Formats: sequence, C-alpha cells, structure tokens
Amino acid sequence: MRAKISADLKTAMKAGDKPKVATLRLINAAIQAAEIETRKELDDAGVLAVMTKMVKQRRDSIAQYTSGGRPDLAATEQSEIDIIEAYLPKQMDEAAVAAAVADAIKETGAASAKDMGKVMGVLKAKYAGQMDFQKASAAVKAALG
Repeated sequence: MRAKISADLKTAMKAGDKPKVATLRLINAAIQAAEIETRKELDDAGVLAVMTKMVKQRRDSIAQYTSGGRPDLAATEQSEIDIIEAYLPKQMDEAAVAAAVADAIKETGAASAKDMGKVMGVLKAKYAGQMDFQKASAAVKAALG
C-alpha cells in the first residue's frame, strides 16, 4: 500500500498534478505520524485505518464549510476525499452491511446489547476499511435491540 502511494506520488510530481501531490504528501505525513505515535511500522490494515480517518475528517470539514458558506473550501476537501478513496477498498452498501452484521451476530452468538463489543470486534477484524463502523454500530444496536 505504501509503495503504491509513493510510486503514485512520484508519477503525480512528474505530471505536475499539484492537488494530487499535496494529498499524497498528506497521506504519507499522516502515516508517518501514526507510526511515530505507535512506535512501530504500520501494516496495510493500519494504513487503511489512517486513510479512513482522513476521509472522515474531510467529510466533517465539508459539512462545516458548507454550513459556513465556503463551497470553494468544501470542493477542495471533496477532491482530497476522491484521491484518498482511490486507495481504499470499495465501501459496502447498506444491504451488505446488514448481512455482515447478521453473520457477525450469528458467529459470536450475541443475544443482547451487552454483546455489542464482541460483534463490533468481529466486524472490525473482517471488514476494516470496507464499512462505516458508525453505521454498522447503529445496525448492531438495532439488531440486538
């Protein structure tokens, strides 16, 4: 994953694609910061987690910029999201999330809301970077109700 990002950074620099260069540098910086924080080299799952967090931060910024009347800044954030998401696995749709939640509940034998942590642990292990865990959490809560 990191090798692909570095190779794409070099390609973007040669092509003079400034927005992509800036975004890829932000990704590299975020990965390095996470490695410094954890004091170990990140594997692909760790890199996916960092990039997913970056997308979430940008979505929050878009909401703030839109409500603040700054569509130009919101558009910049959206273009960064588009570049970052090109490296993330395809996100699951709601039906796939519901099926994954049902499978995880069956696998863990969860019966009540107290078992929600077990179910979320299974989902995070199997579907890192593929689903929005806030939505998954709401689905698990509803299923275990």
